[in-house]
Amino acid sequence: MNGKHLILWDGECGLCRRAVSWVPSCDSERQFQLCPYQDCPTPPMTPQLSAACERAVHVITEDGKTLRAGRAVLFVLERCGIGFPARLMSFPPFIWFIEIGYWIIANNRNFFAHFLFTKEQAEPKR
Repeated sequence: MNGKHLILWDGECGLCRRAVSWVPSCDSERQFQLCPYQDCPTPPMTPQLSAACERAVHVITEDGKTLRAGRAVLFVLERCGIGFPARLMSFPPFIWFIEIGYWIIANNRNFFAHFLFTKEQAEPKR
């Protein structure tokens, strides 16, 4: 990779697009590269990763570790200046609630899109 953490998100999901568009505004060190999983080249994209990205946001860290869902979100938040709270939330029992909350939102995107990340940011840089 190019020394950046890669965020893979669903480019067809308006909620995902609006959520990811927030990242550049807090990423002052430009440590993230944003890419809809549908546009991600092989490698790092694989058929298994593509199928997983249909259901959850993924981060491939600069050292090659793959994080998904709530853990991926916490990783991004930690690197974007919400360090201690994000680290704390990554431990049990907090991470269990983060993951449950993530899956509730992910499985009901159309409902939550009406009131989460409603402000449209500039198109995420790819």
